[in-house]
Amino acid sequence: MQSTAKAAQADYLKNIGIETLNPMQEETIAKAAVSPNLMLLAPTGSGKTLAFLLPVIQALKPEKDEVQALIIVPSRELALQIEQVFRNLKTNYKVSCFYGGHAMKIEESSLSTPPAVIIGTPGRLADHILRKTFDTRTIRWVVLDEFDKSLQMGFEPQLAVVFKSLTGKQRHLLTSATSLDIMPSFIPFSQPERISYLNDTAPTRLKLKSVHTLSTEKVETLMRLVAGFNQEVCLVFCNHREAVDRISALFTKHNFAHGILHGALEQIDREKNLIKFRAGAHNVLIATDLASRGLDIPEIKHVVHYQLPQQRDAFIHRNGRTARMHAEGEAYFVLAEDEIVPPYMDDEIIEIKVNPKLVLPPPPEFVCLYISAGRKDKVSKGDIAGLLMKKGGLTADQIGLITTLDYTSFVAIRRTHLKQALSGIKNEKLKNLKVKIEEAS
Repeated sequence: MQSTAKAAQADYLKNIGIETLNPMQEETIAKAAVSPNLMLLAPTGSGKTLAFLLPVIQALKPEKDEVQALIIVPSRELALQIEQVFRNLKTNYKVSCFYGGHAMKIEESSLSTPPAVIIGTPGRLADHILRKTFDTRTIRWVVLDEFDKSLQMGFEPQLAVVFKSLTGKQRHLLTSATSLDIMPSFIPFSQPERISYLNDTAPTRLKLKSVHTLSTEKVETLMRLVAGFNQEVCLVFCNHREAVDRISALFTKHNFAHGILHGALEQIDREKNLIKFRAGAHNVLIATDLASRGLDIPEIKHVVHYQLPQQRDAFIHRNGRTARMHAEGEAYFVLAEDEIVPPYMDDEIIEIKVNPKLVLPPPPEFVCLYISAGRKDKVSKGDIAGLLMKKGGLTADQIGLITTLDYTSFVAIRRTHLKQALSGIKNEKLKNLKVKIEEAS
């Protein structure tokens, strides 16, 4: 039985191109098999998603036609990301994803044949439970990913609704990037077994730099700084969405390719901007702290703090997007004359100058195509790649990241082949469907 589980796990890892697990993942999987209540403390980028998905999958019963596991996450982006990892593992189990901004009708329809695993945000899960759209009494596994973030975002009442509906006999696995000393009252245990890798990483090779400017020139200074990265992947952090929009307006005025991410965006725009960033269709993302936790975004070479985080924890999580898993990275402070480095900073910071003239970098290597069909239309990544190669005349190395959503898809292709591809696939059908294919706005 154990050898069968090992063989299945090896197949799952092969499906996502991973040969071996890291020590944190190995330890978590082993302890999750015997510990009913486990808390995993590990930094961003360490592989927590696989660490909890694999033991959950091992515990699922194929003969059970019911919801067996619940994975609760603080944001819809993280829910969609985990769902994609689950699908990429190519198990035989059905998964459904529930989150705000997603059509309730689609989610309820997915429950007509109960999924083995539901991934969702606290508010939407509480909504389903109050509507009694699925039976929570069959759930045997509960994962709370980025648990501390859910509490910080004020989801405790919704989480209480979820836990009140459960039998209390489930196994629990909590993950967090920061230590929690006291469990909230709705959690049916107080002392979980802990696995901590927070201090088990080698010192990150993160260089800290500062740029000083006048407050009236701060946005322009930021743009000149980012332009100097010459399309190396960069994440700019702001404390407020208004600052994100203000910076974006200047970048747009200069035709500087970039994306934005904050809580006021429509869900489809948040998804599209992250997809384009992951795909290399833009290499600059300007965001609030929504982008600092849990999201599977590319290896970031540069993190820029346009506005200073108030707490050291926020600073650490932002910087966790770069120098991940011991890679090199750089973090920058953009400081106006009335701003100082926060008191929690005791690291060496090098002051630098930026080019006084704006020299725009070349456009990103990739461009993103929008396709008006997705998973629910039975369209696969292979179908999309096949169309682009057979009709669009592209080779495999000219096609980048392909992302399929419920009713839409996105695919990155090399910018130099955009006209060729669009011309070749014009009026072509995809899986016998008439679809709209165009450059993603």
